[in-house]
Amino acid sequence: MSRMLRNSLLTVTAAGALAAAPLAVSHLDDEQMMQSYRQSYLALLGLNFGPMVAMVKGEIPWDQERLEAFADDLDTLMDVDFLRGFPEGSQRGTTRAKPEIWDNKDDFADKYADLQKAVASLDEVAATGDRDAIAREVAATGDACKACHDEYKAKDYLY
Repeated sequence: MSRMLRNSLLTVTAAGALAAAPLAVSHLDDEQMMQSYRQSYLALLGLNFGPMVAMVKGEIPWDQERLEAFADDLDTLMDVDFLRGFPEGSQRGTTRAKPEIWDNKDDFADKYADLQKAVASLDEVAATGDRDAIAREVAATGDACKACHDEYKAKDYLY
């Protein structure tokens, strides 16, 4: 993807995010800002990664242009400081984040770094159009997500 096209996509994405910002923050609770921060970030990850998984599985039609856009946006999300959403004291509230995150912050950060690497690789491979390679990178990215979920995400809200 050319730099100009990528910059255009980023500009459109940023403009859309700014337009939606009032809606995005309307649900925020002053007492649970970090929980909302985490949940909003993870929702954006899912909304970009989910359609890619569905394309690879054949659940929706393959659309190379959309897949590349999802991969680019997912990679852009990796620049957001997700880990700042876990300060001391944010363990309770409307959350599925297990307390083990705060007990094992280095491991949690390492797992997130693995996700960042997987997403960067997915973004590169997505641009090639090689469906088999894309499927492998989608699976690797899913594994990186699952590594955190297995240890640090509860099935239900905890508090």
